Amino acid sequence: MILSTVEMHTGGEPTRIIVDGWPAFEGRTLLDKRREAKERFDHLRRGLMLEPRGHDGMYGALLVEPDHPEADLAVLFMHNDGYSTMCGHATIALARWAVDSGRVARQVPETTVRLQCPCGLVTARVAADGMVRFESVPAFAYVLDRIAPTRTWGPVTVDVAYGGAFYAFLAADSIGLDLEASPMRQIVDAGEEIALAAAKAIAIDHPHEPDLAFLYGTILTDGEKGADGRPSRNICVFAGRQIDRSPTGSGVTARMALQVVRRHVRPGEERLFESCTGAVFTGKVLRDAAPVGGRRSVVVEVGGRAHRTGEARFRFDDDDPLREGFSLGL
Repeated sequence: MILSTVEMHTGGEPTRIIVDGWPAFEGRTLLDKRREAKERFDHLRRGLMLEPRGHDGMYGALLVEPDHPEADLAVLFMHNDGYSTMCGHATIALARWAVDSGRVARQVPETTVRLQCPCGLVTARVAADGMVRFESVPAFAYVLDRIAPTRTWGPVTVDVAYGGAFYAFLAADSIGLDLEASPMRQIVDAGEEIALAAAKAIAIDHPHEPDLAFLYGTILTDGEKGADGRPSRNICVFAGRQIDRSPTGSGVTARMALQVVRRHVRPGEERLFESCTGAVFTGKVLRDAAPVGGRRSVVVEVGGRAHRTGEARFRFDDDDPLREGFSLGL
């Protein structure tokens, strides 16, 4: 078996776009296909995401047939540990690829790309210079100031918010870490332990779709707001110990929803968010949306840039003992 991919990155975070060779799905809806990918084709995810073809920091986007009537493309997001419900950095990469490849006809002054994601329809706009801005599904603060007991730091206080996926948020200095000075291994250790503790302590529920009701990861921040042209640094740890090299698009969406609830931002005000590579995403609240489960929700626009790094054709030989990939678990 041979799978063809386009390789891109957004702020240093890879997106391996799988464009050809994946077996046909039987499921009708995108969430049906997501479940089917787990049940029937997970060996292909592992083979593409893990070594020797990938690594524990790899991220993938599988193009599938959309079932949403307005969608230009549909995608299943994947990583070293499974399948995401939303991914902002991959959305930015996919939107640029769709225009550059001619999959969506280029328009002036910008091209609209409608992407069906597991969380819902996401609308991206690609400018002539390659800048991408996307509007995700409505975002909302889920809980504020909840306690998650941890073995290492004792009880920690987190907020949980949804931006296409659920994240636990806390300031790094609240547990004695510095996002610029602390070793990355300490940050990853914290992110993993806090995600597990928060998932155990806080019941996650999505009022519309049970498949979305899980805590995806932890986002540690520098405690700033990203205002006045000064980016706020955050680091997202997800899928166990995977580090997002980008500022995390769905995380930026969720952070903006938290800022709205805490009255730190108003609609139309832009905020800047920086990753561990120095890459910057913009965030802006565009408008209120219908309440979700009784909670105020907002539509957020996230902006960033992606770049192509190559193309590849990956083989899966029947006699290859490592064809399904492996992880050293570092």
